[in-house]
Parts: sequence; structure tokens; C-alpha cells
Amino acid sequence: MDDNESVIRRFIADWSSLDADKLVEYFTDDGVYHNMPSQPVAGRAKLRRFIGAFLAGWERTDWQILNLVGRGDIVIAERLDRTVVAGKPVDLPCCGVFELRGGKIAVWRDYFDLATYTRAVG
Repeated sequence: MDDNESVIRRFIADWSSLDADKLVEYFTDDGVYHNMPSQPVAGRAKLRRFIGAFLAGWERTDWQILNLVGRGDIVIAERLDRTVVAGKPVDLPCCGVFELRGGKIAVWRDYFDLATYTRAVG
């Protein structure tokens, strides 16, 4: 089994695929994604719909890891998410806190300024 930091590095890199099915496979069956401006979403089927809904408007994305630290089952990744949405570039500073279980994401909390995103996509 890979260490948790490696799992999160791969997960972040795989966002560039824009493939919700691929991304959801990183989660436990009961995994939770809490995109902080929204309510938490739990379970793979709901995660697939939630992630797929916002990926639908994205043309491309590349997430740059600025800092990544881990201790045990906790990994924290500071990132700059560079995304193109409907032809508009969005550079969104984020910080993700990941709780892993058995090499899978059990909980992901993502912190960012929603206004930065909404201003960019207008």
C-alpha cells in the first residue's frame, strides 16, 4: 500500500483528467467531501454526482501543490488550482485536509474563498 501522502499527490494530479469516476475511486465507500462553502456530500454515488456537476463546466484544470504535509492518516495539501471554466481562467488558492483510512480518502475538507472563484467565472 502506498503511503497517504503519495495517495493524495496522485489524487490531486488526477483532477486534470476531469473524470469524476476516476476521482471517486480514491474515496472509501462512505467517504465525505466537504467543499466548505457547501454542505458535506457522503457516499460514492453522491460524490460522483457532486463532482461530476462542477466538472461539467470545466475545460481543463491543473492543481499545483504548494505544500503537502502528513502525519499518520492526516494529510494537508496547500494548492493553487488553475482551472478554465467556460473559457475563463480561475486561479484558486485552496487548502485541503484529508483523513485517510486504508489508503482511501474517508474525509476531505477543502477551504477556499468562494468569491475568488465566482468573480473569475463572472
